[in-house]
Amino acid sequence: MFDTKIAIIVRDDLATWQKLNVTAFLMSGITGANPDLIGARYEDRDGNAHLPMSVQPVIVLSGAASVLTNIRNRARTRGIDTVAYVEEMFATGHDDANRAVFAEHGQDAPNTVGIALRADKKIVDKITKGAKMHG
Repeated sequence: MFDTKIAIIVRDDLATWQKLNVTAFLMSGITGANPDLIGARYEDRDGNAHLPMSVQPVIVLSGAASVLTNIRNRARTRGIDTVAYVEEMFATGHDDANRAVFAEHGQDAPNTVGIALRADKKIVDKITKGAKMHG
Protein backbone atom coordinates (compact mmCIF):
# COMPACT_ATOMS: atom_id res chain seq x y z
CA MET A 1 0.00 0.00 0.00
CA PHE A 2 2.95 2.34 0.64
CA ASP A 3 6.00 2.80 -1.56
CA THR A 4 8.04 3.91 1.43
CA LYS A 5 8.84 2.38 4.77
CA ILE A 6 9.42 4.05 8.12
CA ALA A 7 11.92 2.26 10.34
CA ILE A 8 13.02 3.17 13.84
CA ILE A 9 15.99 1.27 15.21
CA VAL A 10 16.84 1.40 18.91
CA ARG A 11 19.91 0.05 20.65
CA ASP A 12 19.11 -3.28 22.28
CA ASP A 13 20.77 -2.60 25.64
CA LEU A 14 18.58 0.36 26.67
CA ALA A 15 16.12 0.38 29.53
CA THR A 16 12.48 0.15 28.46
CA TRP A 17 11.78 3.80 29.30
CA GLN A 18 14.76 4.83 27.18
CA LYS A 19 13.59 2.78 24.18
CA LEU A 20 10.14 4.34 24.39
CA ASN A 21 11.56 7.85 24.84
CA VAL A 22 13.92 7.50 21.87
CA THR A 23 11.18 6.02 19.67
CA ALA A 24 8.86 8.95 20.39
CA PHE A 25 11.55 11.56 19.71
CA LEU A 26 12.68 9.86 16.49
CA MET A 27 9.13 9.59 15.14
CA SER A 28 8.63 13.29 15.78
CA GLY A 29 11.57 13.95 13.46
CA ILE A 30 10.10 11.74 10.74
CA THR A 31 6.69 13.44 10.92
CA GLY A 32 8.25 16.89 11.15
CA ALA A 33 10.11 16.27 7.90
CA ASN A 34 7.10 14.63 6.25
CA PRO A 35 3.92 16.52 7.20
CA ASP A 36 1.99 14.53 4.59
CA LEU A 37 2.23 11.54 6.94
CA ILE A 38 -0.32 13.03 9.31
CA GLY A 39 -3.90 12.04 8.63
CA ALA A 40 -7.22 13.49 9.74
CA ARG A 41 -8.33 13.90 13.33
CA TYR A 42 -9.97 10.90 14.98
CA GLU A 43 -13.44 10.99 16.50
CA ASP A 44 -14.74 8.47 18.99
CA ARG A 45 -18.31 7.14 19.28
CA ASP A 46 -19.22 9.95 21.68
CA GLY A 47 -18.13 12.65 19.23
CA ASN A 48 -14.92 13.52 21.10
CA ALA A 49 -12.16 14.70 18.78
CA HIS A 50 -8.64 13.29 19.12
CA LEU A 51 -5.40 14.38 17.49
CA PRO A 52 -4.40 12.79 14.19
CA MET A 53 -1.69 10.16 13.81
CA SER A 54 0.60 8.91 11.10
CA VAL A 55 -1.22 7.32 8.19
CA GLN A 56 1.73 4.99 7.56
CA PRO A 57 2.78 2.06 9.76
CA VAL A 58 6.12 2.20 11.54
CA ILE A 59 8.46 -0.75 12.02
CA VAL A 60 10.52 -0.76 15.21
CA LEU A 61 13.77 -2.70 15.12
CA SER A 62 16.67 -3.14 17.53
CA GLY A 63 20.35 -3.89 17.36
CA ALA A 64 23.71 -3.53 19.03
CA ALA A 65 25.66 -0.26 18.92
CA SER A 66 27.63 -1.49 15.91
CA VAL A 67 24.42 -2.22 14.00
CA LEU A 68 23.18 1.34 14.58
CA THR A 69 26.53 2.75 13.44
CA ASN A 70 26.34 0.65 10.27
CA ILE A 71 22.78 1.82 9.61
CA ARG A 72 23.78 5.47 10.03
CA ASN A 73 26.67 5.00 7.61
CA ARG A 74 24.61 3.09 5.02
CA ALA A 75 21.93 5.77 5.06
CA ARG A 76 24.50 8.54 4.70
CA THR A 77 26.25 6.87 1.74
CA ARG A 78 22.86 6.46 0.01
CA GLY A 79 21.88 10.08 0.67
CA ILE A 80 18.96 9.12 2.93
CA ASP A 81 18.10 11.61 5.66
CA THR A 82 17.93 10.20 9.17
CA VAL A 83 16.92 11.26 12.64
CA ALA A 84 19.49 10.19 15.22
CA TYR A 85 19.51 10.21 19.03
CA VAL A 86 22.72 9.89 21.03
CA GLU A 87 23.08 8.58 24.57
CA GLU A 88 24.12 11.93 26.03
CA MET A 89 20.72 13.39 25.13
CA PHE A 90 19.15 11.40 28.01
CA ALA A 91 20.89 13.78 30.44
CA THR A 92 19.66 17.01 28.85
CA GLY A 93 16.45 18.83 29.49
CA HIS A 94 15.75 20.88 26.38
CA ASP A 95 16.31 21.13 22.64
CA ASP A 96 19.30 23.50 22.72
CA ALA A 97 21.14 21.16 25.12
CA ASN A 98 20.27 18.19 22.90
CA ARG A 99 21.74 19.96 19.87
CA ALA A 100 24.89 20.86 21.82
CA VAL A 101 25.65 17.30 22.96
CA PHE A 102 24.71 15.90 19.56
CA ALA A 103 27.21 18.24 17.88
CA GLU A 104 30.03 16.85 20.05
CA HIS A 105 29.90 13.44 18.36
CA GLY A 106 30.58 12.21 14.84
CA GLN A 107 28.89 9.78 12.50
CA ASP A 108 30.89 6.77 13.70
CA ALA A 109 30.63 7.44 17.45
CA PRO A 110 29.35 4.33 19.24
CA ASN A 111 26.89 6.37 21.34
CA THR A 112 23.96 6.32 18.88
CA VAL A 113 21.00 4.83 20.73
CA GLY A 114 18.37 5.36 18.07
CA ILE A 115 18.01 6.17 14.41
CA ALA A 116 14.97 6.55 12.15
CA LEU A 117 14.46 6.90 8.43
CA ARG A 118 11.80 6.93 5.75
CA ALA A 119 12.65 5.90 2.22
CA ASP A 120 11.75 3.44 -0.51
CA LYS A 121 10.93 0.05 1.04
CA LYS A 122 13.77 -1.82 -0.65
CA ILE A 123 16.31 0.83 0.33
CA VAL A 124 15.16 0.79 3.97
CA ASP A 125 15.47 -3.01 4.01
CA LYS A 126 19.06 -2.79 2.72
CA ILE A 127 20.03 0.00 5.11
CA THR A 128 18.57 -1.73 8.18
CA LYS A 129 20.16 -5.10 7.46
CA GLY A 130 21.40 -6.61 10.71
CA ALA A 131 18.68 -5.10 12.88
CA LYS A 132 16.00 -7.36 14.31
CA MET A 133 12.32 -6.93 15.06
CA HIS A 134 12.02 -5.33 18.46
CA GLY A 135 10.47 -7.75 20.86
